[in-house]
Order: sequence, then C-alpha cells, then structure tokens
Amino acid sequence: MNEKISIITTAFNSAKTIIDTLKSVSGQSYQNIEHIIVDGSSIDGTIDIIKKYERNNVKIISEPDDGIYDALNKGIRLASGDIIGILHSDDLYADENVLSKIAESFSDSSIDGIYTDLIYVAQNDINKIFRYWKSRDFYPELLKKGWMPPHPTVFLRKSIYEKFGLFDTSYKIAADYDFMLRIFSGGANLKYLPFVSYKMRTGGVSNRSISHILCKSNEDLKALRKYGVGGVYTLLCKNFSKFGQFLKKD
Repeated sequence: MNEKISIITTAFNSAKTIIDTLKSVSGQSYQNIEHIIVDGSSIDGTIDIIKKYERNNVKIISEPDDGIYDALNKGIRLASGDIIGILHSDDLYADENVLSKIAESFSDSSIDGIYTDLIYVAQNDINKIFRYWKSRDFYPELLKKGWMPPHPTVFLRKSIYEKFGLFDTSYKIAADYDFMLRIFSGGANLKYLPFVSYKMRTGGVSNRSISHILCKSNEDLKALRKYGVGGVYTLLCKNFSKFGQFLKKD
C-alpha cells in the first residue's frame, strides 16, 4: 500500500527552528507525502527559509490566522492525502523512517489512526532529552484517568476529520485535547505503535506562564465535561501523570 500522507506544519516567526522541521520531512524515506505549511504572516524571515525548500509536494499558505488551531484547520482542509499528520515548526521526526512505519501500519484498513511515543528535547540541543512521553494501548476507562496520547504523534485518516470535524477554535490552548476526547469517546479505532516518532522542543504555549496553565486547565475541564468523561478528579490525574514522564529516559 502506498497511501499519500499529508504533513501539516503551522508556523509563526519560526526562523530559528523551522529548518530542522523542513529537513525532517524532506529527508523521510517514505516519498508519497505532501508537506503543507501554514504560516501566520511571519516577519522574521520564516517564509524565506520555507521557500528554499519549496518542491512540487510542498504547499505554502502565508496569511493572518486566529491561532494555531485555525491554522491547523486550514491545513486539514487543503490536505489531499489519505492520512494526515501534524509536525509543528519547533519540532522534528525522530528519524528518517518514521513515515514508512506509519504508512505500513495503515495497510490495515480497520485502523482509523496511529499514535506513538514522544520525547521532549532541549531548545538548542535536540539530542538532550528532558521528558519521555510513553503511551500505551487504549481502553475506554483510561479517559477517566486523564490519559491521552501525545497529540503530535497522532496520524489519522482524512475520513476521521470528515466524520468527527475539525479543531474547535473556541479553545485557545486545549482544542487538541477536546479533539482527542471527541474521537476516542466516539469510537474511532486508533492503534498504538511503541516507538518514539517525534522530538518536541521544550517551551510549549500551554506551559509558558501561570495564566496559560490556568487557561489550559479550565479548557481541559470544559472538554472533559462536554464528553461526559470526568471532572476535577480526571483533570488532576491527567496533570499528575506527567511527573513520571521526567523519570523515563529509555
């Protein structure tokens, strides 16, 4: 099977890091891909860097947007692939064979999506690991315990977005959590692959300040109640589960 994979990268003033992202995609051994880059009108030279990597399989949008989830929705609408993945402009794939492994797993037509493990790395040293987010096989009760796979590692068939909808942009920080709860509680069949596919640089928006942390917690709680998954207890479990990720290094 040689299904087309669309990779969506959102960017805004990402000149310091996006070169690694672009190289990570262009260097994949799996070739049936398109790379959709949605830039929010950067003014730091990001677009100039992106254009140096422009190929037939690269699509570029540069215009103002209403935040990262609005940008992701634009990319999803534009995607022509059978499978859609997300790679943020601060981040990169763990190695050149990630998309080959993902594509092979989608040869099972019953699979709606794939998710893997993720590592957090230093801003200036992508080989220095700070945190290891190891996932697991899904069963419904995990949602009530605050479990969720690392969203950037998730690859979904485009048909899943058509069935369940796009990101809810009324959430400013936690629309990915809302979306994950929507598809897992809605019965989508996602398979766990136990390998690290994704390197994420530290310093994400949700943990940037106390106000961001509080905003994310409020939005997480809103999403939990929306899908009838849990409440404050589930939110506490979700947050406390992160501490163990700092202890796992291999």
